[in-house]
Amino acid sequence: MEKAINRQRVLLEHLRPSSSSSFVYGTDSSSSPSPPIAASACAAGDSAAYHRTSVFGDDVVIVAAYRTPICKAKRGGFKDTYADDLLAPVLKAVIEKTNVNPSEVGDIVVGTVLGPGSQRATECRMAAFYAGFPETVPIRTVNRQCSSGLQAVADVAAAIRAGFYDIGIGAGLESMTSSPLAWEGSVNPKVKIFEQAQNCLLPMGITSENVAHRFGVTRQEQDQAAVESHQRAAAATASGKFKDEIIPVPTKIVDPKTGDEKPVTISIDDGIRPNARFSDLAKLKPVFKKDGSTTAGNSSQVSDGAGAVLLMKRSIAVQKGLPILGVFRTFAAVGVDPAIMGVGPAAAIPAAVKAAGLELDDIDLFEINEAFASQFVYCRNKLELDPEKINVNGGAIALGHPLGATGARCVATLLHEMKRRGKDCRFGVISMCIGSGMGAAAVFERGDAVDDLCNARVVQSNSLLSKDAQ
Repeated sequence: MEKAINRQRVLLEHLRPSSSSSFVYGTDSSSSPSPPIAASACAAGDSAAYHRTSVFGDDVVIVAAYRTPICKAKRGGFKDTYADDLLAPVLKAVIEKTNVNPSEVGDIVVGTVLGPGSQRATECRMAAFYAGFPETVPIRTVNRQCSSGLQAVADVAAAIRAGFYDIGIGAGLESMTSSPLAWEGSVNPKVKIFEQAQNCLLPMGITSENVAHRFGVTRQEQDQAAVESHQRAAAATASGKFKDEIIPVPTKIVDPKTGDEKPVTISIDDGIRPNARFSDLAKLKPVFKKDGSTTAGNSSQVSDGAGAVLLMKRSIAVQKGLPILGVFRTFAAVGVDPAIMGVGPAAAIPAAVKAAGLELDDIDLFEINEAFASQFVYCRNKLELDPEKINVNGGAIALGHPLGATGARCVATLLHEMKRRGKDCRFGVISMCIGSGMGAAAVFERGDAVDDLCNARVVQSNSLLSKDAQ
């Protein structure tokens, strides 16, 4: 009842001119009233630090987020699947499952890393046609390396906020089977003059070793993080959690000896090792440094996969009667030392959380990409995060890391888990390190966590504060 009364008072405050802010409803100025209630776009709700920066109906919301299974590159379920055939099913799914007219989509942005730029952009355009989009819907690619999928989502959210269009799709795609991790052409000799530029060329595994050495992350800690990733991913798969986010992909498997093609439908991640044990991982030799601690077992897998996220203005979603899966709140990309690029999330997460007007303790769930266990453990420890809040359904060590798709995959994983947890899970963060020395992070809010009034809070006007001071 008290909550309902407070909401009525908020509405009444809206009807009063701003010049009357010192007047307390239902009292005269000589009494000692309770503080007035005011509602504004920047008023906090359950968290006193939380500030909203947009009018309620203009919130950018996510109404659908799906991904393909993630499969081992060159030997997994997608080894014979074209990149455009990976992207098309998820683009089609976000439209079909919401009944949104594809012609209403203002733009499709696809994060992708390894594919040759113009070729991959053309493949994405082809995938859009396979998925049923008309020629009037444009598409482009974006490459911020490992954060490309999240960057695509952020770019679409920014465009919606800017008024460029009301509906857009942020997606991610990577076929690491077909696109090698290799530098093309010669390296500019000028790089030798600039240490940080030279460090941009370090193998990612060496940067992992640098993090472990510089910050004292032990081999045991790394292997334990890897075991937990596999255990959590296996449990999530066994309980059917990933069914909410995975779109099965019909494709083919080609026998390398005979060339025979077998039609298959891939519906589960194939890199998870349910029986992963600490003792087994401890036997693996370091890959990048003779006396190092980074192994094939405590690093992310090389993978193929895709994901897509459908975003729109809240007012449009309400008009269409679509359930809101999540709200896009903030995004931050930061630069760090290229030699220890894995520390990126430790810098990006506080920046994104601060931009949302929140504290780290306000965040209920984290999806932090496990590029390497060394950097994952460091970031977790540096930010003093509760391990039970991070990668609760496993991470890239178990699931795989298809570079351009990981961000979109994380959005699907995070928002569906937040939906399952309901009222006990309001805010979530996605973050990853980025090759050449960067980090990215974004803050999301559970879709049904707010309405246009619940962010009202009790405030004291300046006039009342001055009276109290007298």
